[in-house]
Amino acid sequence: MTESQRQLPIGVFDSGIGGLTVLRAICELLPAEPTIYLGDTARVPYGTKSSAVITRYALNNARFLAARGVKLLVIACNTASAAALPALTERLGVPVLGVIEPGARKASDVTRSGVIGVIGTRATVASGAYLQALRRCVPDLTVHQKPCPLFVPLAEEGWSDDPVTYSVARTYLSEWAGGRMDTLILGCTHYPVLTPAIQAAVGSGITLVDSASAVAKTVAAELSRMSLSAEPGETSPDHRYYVTDVPDRFREVGRVFLGYELGDVEQVDIEPS
Repeated sequence: MTESQRQLPIGVFDSGIGGLTVLRAICELLPAEPTIYLGDTARVPYGTKSSAVITRYALNNARFLAARGVKLLVIACNTASAAALPALTERLGVPVLGVIEPGARKASDVTRSGVIGVIGTRATVASGAYLQALRRCVPDLTVHQKPCPLFVPLAEEGWSDDPVTYSVARTYLSEWAGGRMDTLILGCTHYPVLTPAIQAAVGSGITLVDSASAVAKTVAAELSRMSLSAEPGETSPDHRYYVTDVPDRFREVGRVFLGYELGDVEQVDIEPS
């Protein structure tokens, strides 16, 4: 591969802010890689919508990023990964990675009891994507799933340490505390910022699995396999951010997800004309 091809950015998209947890893991593991992030904030949340609508949104997102010359695309959204990964893999001319398979592999490696919980949006849970991925890893796992739709708006509001979040988490999850379950998959990229409330609800005996680090390792392996890993340069790589609604809130809450100030955030229209 040519140097110019190796220096192309990694594209990452999510329905909103949550995918920044995946972007952060990628940037920490692969600090030489430039990135482009798209948050479809005008249409968040995806988890209450039909599979057909989610797939249409995901295709629009992917085409927007592909038009900017990305060398690899990450669907940093569990709902879109469950609904649209096959369609994007078929229609895009670059490798496409989702977040479900890496998260399932990590959880199956972590569990000792063989009892795993999955929380996510209604669409992710209804798709059965995590159940299928976990059973591909270890066929006899016991898997309990539960939709937690209020977690996304709480995360989008930046209420990671608010008493309301702790109360919602207890309502959703306290029944799993003290049982045989020893591993819980955070099946939405928004959920890691709510980790303190989720951990408090299920108890310290349950290991929370966030797929972000597993996705970053998968990205690194795929780039290496294709000889597309960026070479370190004399200057820091470029990181660009786009949203489909006004960027002020994204920029403000994004600091919580990334751990540092975002640069310029541009509002764009991704609907086909």
